[in-house]
Amino acid sequence: MFKKILIANRGEIALRIIRTCKFMNIQTVAIYSEADAEALHVQRADEAYSIGGPRVNESYLNMDKIIGIALETNAEAIHPGYGLLSENAVFARRCVEAGITFIGPNPKVIEQMGSKIESRIAMEKAGVQIVPGIRYPLENVEEAVLVANEIGFPVMLKASAGGGGIGMQLVNNAEELRKSYAGNQTRARNFFGNGAMYLEKYIQNPRHIEIQILADKFGNTVYLWERECSIQRRHQKVLEEAPSPFLDEATRKSMGGAAVRAAKSLGYSNAGTIEFLVDSEKNFYFLEMNTRLQVEHPITEEITGIDLVEKQLRIASGEPLGITQSEIKRNGHAIEVRIYAEDPKTFFPSPGKITKLSIPDGPHIRHELGMEENSVVTSYYDPMIAKLIVTADTREEAIERLHSALDSYHVEGIKTNVLFLKELTLHPAFQSGETTTNFLERNQFSLSAK
Repeated sequence: MFKKILIANRGEIALRIIRTCKFMNIQTVAIYSEADAEALHVQRADEAYSIGGPRVNESYLNMDKIIGIALETNAEAIHPGYGLLSENAVFARRCVEAGITFIGPNPKVIEQMGSKIESRIAMEKAGVQIVPGIRYPLENVEEAVLVANEIGFPVMLKASAGGGGIGMQLVNNAEELRKSYAGNQTRARNFFGNGAMYLEKYIQNPRHIEIQILADKFGNTVYLWERECSIQRRHQKVLEEAPSPFLDEATRKSMGGAAVRAAKSLGYSNAGTIEFLVDSEKNFYFLEMNTRLQVEHPITEEITGIDLVEKQLRIASGEPLGITQSEIKRNGHAIEVRIYAEDPKTFFPSPGKITKLSIPDGPHIRHELGMEENSVVTSYYDPMIAKLIVTADTREEAIERLHSALDSYHVEGIKTNVLFLKELTLHPAFQSGETTTNFLERNQFSLSAK
């Protein structure tokens, strides 16, 4: 097992990794930007080093400095967390070349799954159903119109190298496609350095359901059930729960089997997630693979009792998985909501100083905090303050526990989405499990929160 690792991330995910490392007696090295000098992850790590200016390209994306600090501190491995460099094949490759273990899959797989087009081709070869669409980059907007007419509108225009909804748009006809093509291509080029675009058939009123997998370096692969992540805004998840209130056992096992088959076909190792779109008839289609830990991983930990970060570390150090599929049990129901510093009426960030922070406590209530009272939410990074996770024997009890926890949440100095989350989870459609990806638009919340 590693004696020391560097965490190439910040905020709540850095703190989450530090917690497991302390349990495993692994020393941690934190990095921080000028804006994060007083951040919690800096205080909690065994060592911490300044990495540069406040902007991510000056600090958290500076591969040379990160690898240099890892070498200087004798860190044997780097955990990338999620976001930032976590799915950057160049960074993973540079770690390996420097003699540092990258806690994640091999660079070739990261690169392959980072391309939406290549990943579709790979999944089709593995026998996993994909959304109807093309398997090559579009040449221009006129070709896009021709292809869309063949597939049939509505279609999803997507960036091949995309993520987080950037460069992606639903288009209903040829006129909309012509208007939106150039803008989405430019955004994709600006964000990802790659303007390649492709088209998929739009699945009407789908659910977004993902399967967590673990795979070791010896070919052992298991799935840890599913997470329902359908409630989204601007293609970003708002609330996640496990298990899905929609799936039956046969579909659940079929999706898990498909995810394992996909991972094995890639020679995958470490933690990963296969994301699917699921239609109203429970037909499921491969959407993408995330070759990293997910923001919503705690709900899987809550229903399985498995520490995913610990498994990542053990797999990366060369240990066998140590668990079989039949040993992975599913107990209870877990829900996660993301507490953001944002105006709930516009979803725009609300930077500023947290002058008061009072959070709920009690059995089966878990917090993944990235900030504390007097912390400053800056405009440089994602404005997530924390993740709130509740667990209970049933979904109904978990919802009740979540309402009680949100009632106890009190933040001053900035605007938050806490009251919005309460309104969302009180909605009859949510309580009855009618959670599709257009949930927020379809139900038109009053957003009365201030």
